[in-house]
Amino acid sequence: MGYFLKTVFKSGKFCFGFGCIVAVLLLITIYPMFDKRDPLAMAGGFFERPNIREYLQRNKEGSGPVAGAAAAVDQEMEDLLAQFGMTAVKQAEKPIALHILGTDNFGRDMMAQLVAGTKTSLVIGLLAGVIATLIGLTIGLLAGYLGGQLDNFLSSVTNIFLVIPSFVILVLVSVSVSTKSFLTTGVIIGVTSWPWTARAVRAQTTSLRNRDHVNLSKLSGHSMPRIIIKDILPYIASYVVMAFILQVASGILSEASISMLGLGPRNVATLGLMMNWAGSFNALFNGNWWAFLPMVFMISLISFSLNLMNSGLDQIFNPQIRS
Repeated sequence: MGYFLKTVFKSGKFCFGFGCIVAVLLLITIYPMFDKRDPLAMAGGFFERPNIREYLQRNKEGSGPVAGAAAAVDQEMEDLLAQFGMTAVKQAEKPIALHILGTDNFGRDMMAQLVAGTKTSLVIGLLAGVIATLIGLTIGLLAGYLGGQLDNFLSSVTNIFLVIPSFVILVLVSVSVSTKSFLTTGVIIGVTSWPWTARAVRAQTTSLRNRDHVNLSKLSGHSMPRIIIKDILPYIASYVVMAFILQVASGILSEASISMLGLGPRNVATLGLMMNWAGSFNALFNGNWWAFLPMVFMISLISFSLNLMNSGLDQIFNPQIRS
């Protein structure tokens, strides 16, 4: 394991992509510790612009020498009015709430939503990646190792799913399911995106099932599960890791796609659902860039980083590219 990690981190592409993912994970972990606002609660006006400059300027004016001079003038006015038995009425200035990325069409803080939405989308992508990789790995190993009629049947089922666009299947399944939680969305994406993993694993397993070490295990009387786990799976482990990374990236993009159509989870913020809200209220055409651009950037960053990690692993473990 240590040698594997040392080899992996020699790739500059993998390190850069991994660093970006770590930065995203640190953001969604640390930021909620300082900003405890509910991401779905109204925190300001509709489509307020990012107000970092105004927030800092207000704080500066409230603590600088100008504020001290103004306080001295107010005190002199109070003393003057007190001589005539009158009292000055102070009108407190309403404090400004910090909105780093502004607010959306419902007045909700965009930064809090972006952090919560990124976390939810990552969970959906990871769940979809695990399910799709497990299904594809199981079908590919069985079809490639056993061959015969079972191979023909599983290959036919896989080809049927490959002929029909996966997004169409995803939309049809999402429409037919009444529950719209983010866990359900992750499961739906996972069970509809396994075919290409199964086909690739089958091809790898077919090339390995007649190797000398596999035949030796058969002659030794080892069981089929042991042969698959001990003698075949380690040789395709690197490919399985790369397939899982791509499945996670595909799951995040699929969630964004169906959520933009209104078929994703509705009770929690996701990157796709936030883009759906921005599109429904014409944020793009009204020039409210902060209502959609951060989500586009976050989805692009995560997908680019995962694909960069996969490209780095491919350079290391693919003999043709490495040579």
